[in-house]
Amino acid sequence: MGIVVIGLLMTYMVRCPCERIPGSVLFGVEVKEPVSDWSFANSARLCQIQVQGVIPWSVNLNCMADDAGALYLSCSVCEGKYWSGRAMANPDARIRIAGQVYPVRLSRLQDAEILDLAWLARGSKTGFGVGEPRPDHWWSFAVVSR
Repeated sequence: MGIVVIGLLMTYMVRCPCERIPGSVLFGVEVKEPVSDWSFANSARLCQIQVQGVIPWSVNLNCMADDAGALYLSCSVCEGKYWSGRAMANPDARIRIAGQVYPVRLSRLQDAEILDLAWLARGSKTGFGVGEPRPDHWWSFAVVSR
């Protein structure tokens, strides 16, 4: 029985985040060079973000780059979610895009104009929310290399 539990735990730690199930450490080729143009993230359906909690915590999120190549993460009804609270407490994180892992720093956007740019980038990538006002419960984080 113990071997089965350990096997399931190891599978979870290596394979997730899966859909809405969080994971732990993100595995993949680590890219140490700073990224200034994140446009390539728009070809990925989702990104995985790893924040530091009691243990590393990773989740799937929408990520999108604007026309200038700036990268954003979006989060609907984000207040109170574990990952966003940890990101505000410790902005150093890791993001996995298409199997590659990048060390990054996150910062929650508060400026309405920049939030609107992120909302527009989200609509351009996903097709959702185009022409609609940005909801107040929608948060976005800027992502920069560290």
